[in-house]
Amino acid sequence: MRIIIVEDEALLALELESEVEAAGHTVIGVAADSASAMTLIEKESADFAFVDIHLLDGPTGVDVGRFLASKDIPYVFVSGNVKRIPPDFAGAVGAIEKPYTVNGLQNALEYLDAMISGKDALIVPPNLIMPATTTP
Repeated sequence: MRIIIVEDEALLALELESEVEAAGHTVIGVAADSASAMTLIEKESADFAFVDIHLLDGPTGVDVGRFLASKDIPYVFVSGNVKRIPPDFAGAVGAIEKPYTVNGLQNALEYLDAMISGKDALIVPPNLIMPATTTP
């Protein structure tokens, strides 16, 4: 997958980039604020994104997420404060709470890759918070 990382903490962005690439995916860009993220989303053809909620310009990750959703690009929030995620998850596939473990991130990435690729669903890893679904 071609992946965008939206994270304002440089060390966390580098760690996430390293793990994503170790799993065989390509990081096509990293952004630390909403304007840079939206420019990157417009410029690149991404398959997926990891988005922090609080960026350099404030809690604008939700806006970035809604922009990704409008472009039909699946994403997950990666945040230390998952309570800030709106009830509708702003179109996110799910969320990963910081701090996360390398193993937990790898399991989540494997699940997300399978889900996006249309492969048979694996078991949702425990560190991947999924939006609540309602039954009709």
